[in-house]
Amino acid sequence: MVGTCHSGEIGLPGVEVRRLDVTDRAAVVALVAAVRPDAVVATPYRYGDWAVTADGAAHVAYAAARVGARLVHISSDALHAGRPEAYADDDPPTPIFPYGAAKAAAETAVRAIDPGAVLVRTSLILGEGSKQIQLCRDALAGRATLFTDELRCPIDVGDLAAAALELVGTDVAGPLNVAGPNAVSRAELGLLVAHREGIDPAGLKTTTGAGAGVVRPTEVRLDSTRAVGLLRTRLRGVSELLAAGR
Repeated sequence: MVGTCHSGEIGLPGVEVRRLDVTDRAAVVALVAAVRPDAVVATPYRYGDWAVTADGAAHVAYAAARVGARLVHISSDALHAGRPEAYADDDPPTPIFPYGAAKAAAETAVRAIDPGAVLVRTSLILGEGSKQIQLCRDALAGRATLFTDELRCPIDVGDLAAAALELVGTDVAGPLNVAGPNAVSRAELGLLVAHREGIDPAGLKTTTGAGAGVVRPTEVRLDSTRAVGLLRTRLRGVSELLAAGR
């Protein structure tokens, strides 16, 4: 198994790690041609960087298609505008901020290059070292603020990885929601972290996105019913993931 990173050192048992700049199309094509993988799980992402998130996704899709590799592209719920009703797998993107637009463009490119690719739309990713968990700790310590009106469906990084590997062996194509079953606000996530880690929640700083002048989707619930029926991997809810003593 071969993994890639842009910089830094990553040690994963049984994984050969190669450095790769996904914005360099020739480098992406050369690496994939040399490895000739049966499948590619694509995760090009850098917040605020169109070249990595959108162009990088196109480069990876092109390289994978050239060698006939099965492509599992990791997308995001950020491409939706937000609404009270849950989003189905095939709801079209309605981005309202630059990162969401980049993820929507990535999907468009991937579908044009490889119609057989599966586009895994996921939500806040939790796990050891998660930025989302650290943000909650910072808010509980008064160093950051969590929004009460941004709802998401968090998923464990291990559950997401297992689901992506399962999808490699299927012929599922197009968008597929793969997220946890429970929708919570970022502020509610902070309270769950406080409960799990025994932190007094009294100091939790919260506000609304509108109050902070932030333009981002508010309520984004992903309906993952189809994925639950397709996969052996159980997509656990955030309440279970952050249960006290876990």
